[in-house]
Amino acid sequence: MSASARDGAARSVKLEDQPERWTVEKSTEPFRGDKTAMRVDWLTMPGSDGPELVRREHMVHLGAVAALAVDEEDRVLLLSQYRHAVGHRLWELPAGLRDEEGEPAVRTAQRELLEEAGYRAERWYELADFFPSAGFSTERIKVFLARGLTEVPHDEIGFERIHEEADMVPAWIPLDEAVAAVQGGRLHNGATVVGVLAAAVAARDGFARLRPAD
Repeated sequence: MSASARDGAARSVKLEDQPERWTVEKSTEPFRGDKTAMRVDWLTMPGSDGPELVRREHMVHLGAVAALAVDEEDRVLLLSQYRHAVGHRLWELPAGLRDEEGEPAVRTAQRELLEEAGYRAERWYELADFFPSAGFSTERIKVFLARGLTEVPHDEIGFERIHEEADMVPAWIPLDEAVAAVQGGRLHNGATVVGVLAAAVAARDGFARLRPAD
């Protein structure tokens, strides 16, 4: 294929992920916990000699949200939190599971920003929407940008932080420094990495092209 033909083909591609579901012949659930479950599906897939039945294992996850709060000095609010599964203390955005049935994603992000960090925001925008481990998990994370921040006194929040959350350490980090930490391999939380880089791009035009959160 010539270079001009390749360029034309590239321009004709619709760069947008599309929902699709292949036929599942049977399914089992060998484990279910409080937050996740493991499912084994046998599904029909294309093969060189025709359709074949293939086993696929994946984790069923509620999904999560994260709130990237940026203040008037272009600083990002990060929380240092212990994560047992990876054996690290990670710098993260205020975040949480979508464990309230029927609650809009942005409302969950607002609740997490208040409960974990003690802030409310006047304006909310959708910053990123991604599957962190699409090969083996249904988890979907939405990251929202929060602007127009107001600190809320602890006794007005009505939420008591326990366990890992009781040990969180907050810090306001200039957005440029957070980007440098991502590029330097010093930040590892997925939502934080995606959110910080997306915010850095969006900040070029003052966040003017972001979608309002609905």
